[in-house]
Formats: sequence, structure tokens, C-alpha cells
Amino acid sequence: MLYIMRHGRTDWNVRHKLQGRTDIPLNDEGRMMAAEAGKRYADIHFDICYSSPLERAKETAEIFLKGRNVPVYTDDRLVEMGFGVYEGIENSFAIDDCPINTLFKKPEKYVTVEGGESFEELFARTGEFIDNVVMPQVNSGKDILIVGHGAMNCSIIAKFRGTPLDKFWDGMTDNCQVVRLI
Repeated sequence: MLYIMRHGRTDWNVRHKLQGRTDIPLNDEGRMMAAEAGKRYADIHFDICYSSPLERAKETAEIFLKGRNVPVYTDDRLVEMGFGVYEGIENSFAIDDCPINTLFKKPEKYVTVEGGESFEELFARTGEFIDNVVMPQVNSGKDILIVGHGAMNCSIIAKFRGTPLDKFWDGMTDNCQVVRLI
């Protein structure tokens, strides 16, 4: 089986700041969310966990799996989508014509912003990780958990569900929600 989970809450989530690859830690609420999710999903078996190397995802995985003897490995291909010069912007939707808003409102029309990552790049790196690391293990009977981020997780969910780009954000999950993909 393959499961995916989004990291717990951060101060930037609360302030509606675009995090991207900026390495923001969990806040106390995020840590509590991860611990509560660990209890809520205690009946799901995991053999291995793969996490984004960003602290908010890695810490979520460690708290969520505490006491379960499940190894947590980080992989750079699971880092959040790069939002370039717009990382750290607060309440972008309150800014008329902010170019990064196209990413969220009309992803099929998104033009990569300065220093940002394209959907093609995101799909390529996450797809390579799924095809080369995860699927061989799932096919051998392993139960895998991926702990990541909003856009990165949506790219993996889209791969399994065949979601078109205009529906990309339909895969968005709440913080610390576990979703079974296969």
C-alpha cells in the first residue's frame, strides 16, 4: 500500500505566507497535530516512511511515527515545489495581479515565476521518485508512507489519479491527513 500525508501546521501556514522550499519548522500546533494523527492512524501499518528533507515534513514524520519502529528516510525529490521570488509573500490573493496566484487559481495557465519551478519539473522529479523508489517496494508488498507538502503531494496524487492540470489542487489535503493512494 502507498499512503501520503501533508506536514503539520507552521507559523507561515497561519499567516498565509507562501513557504515553498523555505525551511520553516512546525509550530506547537503542528507538533500536536502530528501526535494526534499518529494516534488516529495507529491501525495503519507502515514499513518505511519517505519524507521531504524540509524540517516541517521531517519532524511531522518523526512525531507521527514515534514508537512505531518505522525508519524515516529523506529524499530531495520530495521537497516542496519552488515558488521562487514569491516564497515568503503573505496573502498573495490580496495583491491584484500577483503572478503566483495563477499557480493556484488556474494552474493550467501558470508561467513559471523567477526562480520558481515549473509543473513539468515538479512532475518529473516526483514521478522519478515514485517509479524508481516507491513502486518497486510497493510491488514487493511493502507499505510506504510519504510525508510532504501541498503542491508536492498534489503532484503525486495527480500521477495516481490521472488528474488533469486544471484540477491539480483537487488533491490538496489538510495538514496531517493520511490518504491511501494504492
